[in-house]
Amino acid sequence: MAKQQTKTIHLTVKQALLVVVLLIVVSAVRWYLTPPAETYSMENIPPYDGTPYVVLNDNQPSFTEEDMTDVSYEFYSDLDELGRCGVTEACIGRDLMPTEKRGDISSVKPTGWVQNQYDFVDGKSLWNRCHLIGFQLAGENANECNLITGTRYLNVEGMLPFENLVADYVKETDNHVLYRVTPAFQGTELVARGVQMEAYSVEDSGDGVCFNVFCYNVQPGVEIDYATGDNWLAEEAAA
Repeated sequence: MAKQQTKTIHLTVKQALLVVVLLIVVSAVRWYLTPPAETYSMENIPPYDGTPYVVLNDNQPSFTEEDMTDVSYEFYSDLDELGRCGVTEACIGRDLMPTEKRGDISSVKPTGWVQNQYDFVDGKSLWNRCHLIGFQLAGENANECNLITGTRYLNVEGMLPFENLVADYVKETDNHVLYRVTPAFQGTELVARGVQMEAYSVEDSGDGVCFNVFCYNVQPGVEIDYATGDNWLAEEAAA
C-alpha cells in the first residue's frame, strides 16, 4: 500500500504577517460589535426629580444570612474591559478605618473624566473622584478600582450623608456594618448614572444602620453625556 503524502504549506514572512494582521482586525471587529453587557438595570430607578437619592426596596438592603460577619474585610471588583469600576463591598469596622490623613488621588483618571468648571458648582469643578467606599470608612487612597467620575452633587449631597452615618455609628459602637456600593453603568457608557448604596449593622441586626438607596450622578444646571463624560451648561441655567 502506497504511503499517503502530506502537503506542507510554507508561508513567506509577508504572508505570515498578513495572517496575523487579519486575525487582529477580526478580533477587534468582533469586540466592537459585541459590547459589554449592561452592568446595572435602571428599570426600578425613577427619573431624577430634584432629590439627590431615592429609597429602594423599602430601604432594605439585599444582604443574605451568609453575608453576615463581624470580621472586617474589603473587596473591590477588577476594572472591566472599558476600565470601569464594579461592585465594591466591605464589612466596616474600626480596624478598617484610616489612621492617617487622606493622600493624593489626582493620579487616577476614572473613565469619562472630561473636566469643566462652573461658577455655581461648589469648588467650581464638575467632576470629583468619587470613592465608592468612602475614605473615612476604609482608608483607600488612589485605588483605581474604588474611584469613579462623579459630580460634586453626587459626592456631597448624595453619598456623603450615608457615609457619615456609617462612620459615626461604627465609631460610637465599635460594631460592624456590611456595606456595598454598586456603580450604575449603562451599556458602554463611561460615566455611571449613579450608585446604589446598601448598609446593614451586624451586631444589632440593622437597628443602628439599615439603608438601600440610589444616589443620582447629576449636577443641577449641567447636562451630561454619560457615554463620554462631556458636559455643558443646561439651557435653563444659561437663561
